[in-house]
Amino acid sequence: MIIDFRLRPPFKSYLNAIMYRDLERSAGMSKRIGMEQPESVQKMDLELTMAEMRRAGIDKGVVSGRKANPHVGMVDNSDVQELVECYPDYFIGLAGIDPSDKNSAVEETKRYVINGKLRAVVIEPGVLQKPMFADDERIYYLYEFCEEHHIPVMMMIGGNGGKDIRYSMPWQVEHVALDFPKLQIIVAHGGFPWITQMIQVAYHCTNVYLLPDLFMLNMPGAQDYVTAANYILKDQMLFGSAYPFAPLGGSIQCIRNMGIHEDSQKRFLGDNARRLLGLSE
Repeated sequence: MIIDFRLRPPFKSYLNAIMYRDLERSAGMSKRIGMEQPESVQKMDLELTMAEMRRAGIDKGVVSGRKANPHVGMVDNSDVQELVECYPDYFIGLAGIDPSDKNSAVEETKRYVINGKLRAVVIEPGVLQKPMFADDERIYYLYEFCEEHHIPVMMMIGGNGGKDIRYSMPWQVEHVALDFPKLQIIVAHGGFPWITQMIQVAYHCTNVYLLPDLFMLNMPGAQDYVTAANYILKDQMLFGSAYPFAPLGGSIQCIRNMGIHEDSQKRFLGDNARRLLGLSE
């Protein structure tokens, strides 16, 4: 089974996000990693996206709601749940949560995860209207709630995960992981560019999973992720294409050619995600 843990399809409120509002920008990001924008993105066609998934051999795409500043764009959790309900053979959903709004955050987590069809929550504290660091104690109520209810938390740490590079620093993740040792934490963008430091955090804290997504595809330092996937983080690495920024087939081909051992590839491309999300074979 192959699970793409970071896939943003052209569906409803996704189309209001900057990745679809500005296709020229998205195409430029594809070219910077040596790839071409696929037809499914150019036409913003969900059926073409699912056909691309089939050709690439991707069994499931993990789709997330988003609570961020207006420039980045919001993705409604109701749309994510609808997508999962309409296409359960293709998509697994996560709820986007604004941790700065305590009442709404808990209510939406209950509605969409505990009582709904979504399987985890996603926070992007560095791109909120009022940015926060992931280890801000004002967010701790949410970590405590999710730990208590066995809900994984994905946080965007790395890349353009904040207004400046401070929001990519790995120490944020380590602080949270140590304070909530039973909370499963997924680090989207894999802490880029602090790659070896983030690998050390995950090595130290086995409740941390790294999702390098776009930053593993023809990017500087990508081989460090490969070494981690082959050895010390075999069970803590997750594959994500970051579609629509990278084509699905091109992403899989790139991963296949990076020197990840056969057994580690199987874990990285799907087994680790399946276990983390509680999916059957």
